[in-house]
Amino acid sequence: MASFSLPTNHALPSLLHSHTPKATFFQNPSLLPKSSQSQFHGLKLSNSSLVSIPSTSYVKGSIVAKITEGSLAPAFTLKDQDGKTVSLSKFKGKPVVVYFYPADETPGCTKQACAFRDSYEKFKKAGAEVIGISGDDPASHKAFKQKYKLPFTLLSDDSNKVRKEWGVPSDLFGALPGRQTYVLDKNGVVRLIYNNQFQPEKHIDETLKFLQSA
Repeated sequence: MASFSLPTNHALPSLLHSHTPKATFFQNPSLLPKSSQSQFHGLKLSNSSLVSIPSTSYVKGSIVAKITEGSLAPAFTLKDQDGKTVSLSKFKGKPVVVYFYPADETPGCTKQACAFRDSYEKFKKAGAEVIGISGDDPASHKAFKQKYKLPFTLLSDDSNKVRKEWGVPSDLFGALPGRQTYVLDKNGVVRLIYNNQFQPEKHIDETLKFLQSA
């Protein structure tokens, strides 16, 4: 599982705003204790001090991605959980949901993966494939997939090359890889971009709603 560290006493925003949701989290000021191995939505914190979560402000602004709705999704070839190479072109001819997430076995990412799993038949009924991408290696993906019985492909972007090419924004001042989902049509054109780091299960709701209305 990938891990990420923050500098001591660095203030964190409660939510990086983008695309659709406009929810405010942490209405009351709070302190998030940092234990030696504590985890927060895909971020592993690793020192003994406290991180302040501000209640009155969060980063709010548009993030310019390298691809936008209506543009052709960049091609990629990555290794899956079994170490086999998989190309995006393999899925041409049907809608594809490509979701980038921070790391295997973290609370938010596990919730998101299991939500995709639980709704997988609905995605299949809509004719869509689901692909998850993170910087974890194939062995981590294999263990994650087996543990939670995930029926879809997980791809390893260990160099973050694809994440950068697709313009997935980072959160928490760059300390946390972004959580962003793309819906591609059967021709590989991006039709929906959805970003929501702290409500991972909303990705499933929004993508299904879009696919079912298309």
